[in-house]
Amino acid sequence: MTILITGGAGYIGGHMALRLADRGEEFVIVDDMTNGVPWAVPKNAELIVGSIGDYELMAKVIRDKNVKTILHFAATLITPDLYQNPLEYYRINSSNARALLQAASDCGIKNFVYSATSAVYGNPKLNPVSETAELLPTTPYGKSKLVTEYMLADLAAVSDMRYVALRYFNVAGADPEARYGQSTTKTTLLVQIAVQAALGIRPVLNIFGTDYDTFDGTCVRDYIHVTDLIDAHELALDHLRADGESATLNVGYGHGYSVRQIIDTVKRVTRTDFPVSEAPRRDGDPVEVVADAAEIRTRLGWEPRFDSIEQIVQHAWKWELELERRRSI
Repeated sequence: MTILITGGAGYIGGHMALRLADRGEEFVIVDDMTNGVPWAVPKNAELIVGSIGDYELMAKVIRDKNVKTILHFAATLITPDLYQNPLEYYRINSSNARALLQAASDCGIKNFVYSATSAVYGNPKLNPVSETAELLPTTPYGKSKLVTEYMLADLAAVSDMRYVALRYFNVAGADPEARYGQSTTKTTLLVQIAVQAALGIRPVLNIFGTDYDTFDGTCVRDYIHVTDLIDAHELALDHLRADGESATLNVGYGHGYSVRQIIDTVKRVTRTDFPVSEAPRRDGDPVEVVADAAEIRTRLGWEPRFDSIEQIVQHAWKWELELERRRSI
């Protein structure tokens, strides 16, 4: 009854690996290590370095390891260096996912948990935004992730596969015990960027756009602690194992913070000051995106444990200090 985690050496997938290890589950990780880090892999867990776009590899892993459930995290995130190369998003997030789904279908996988995104909503007309809202992604990232949602739903409609697609909002924070956290240098996650600025790793923090129609002119997002997100994946896994129906669910707290509020919180929690500059808007950035997460509470019984922006920042800061300690060894 092995579980396959794709992207299990990355930020969110690495936290999922920790959770499965804590549960005593048998699992295997496939990661191409583009954004993965070795210490994300728990001791005694198996890491297979390779691409989920390699059909032969994925089919072999599923058969040889007796995989019954797939937790799919592998993807490319929103990064400035890819914004002028939109087809790369579709190659990694859509085409590679298609190969994975083909292997899963051919090998009889019944349970599939997909790491979806709130980027499918684009710039919502109404916040908090529910799962029934119109899907109008404004970026290649959001569009490429939505393509995989469509493929997954279409496959489930004609097979025995059942799935849970979790559309999560702005993930932040780190394992409360500082065992793992965001560790790549190319992050675009605001909380991590801000704590790196507090440490002096980044010389300045840029605010992209200060003329949005919000109370302070900066974008508003729903920030969710990575541990609460992993709780949602754990519940989705148990739901499918108990023969639960397929579902597409938001994962967020239902309230948002502006970019300036996040920066102020980081300065307050870390007791530091750092340079902040104002830059032009980035293409595709929505004004405000906040989750209506009533459905996941009802369907899966999800109850967040870390709904505090101060606590999210504290855990991100604690992990960044741990990274600094590791670098100095």
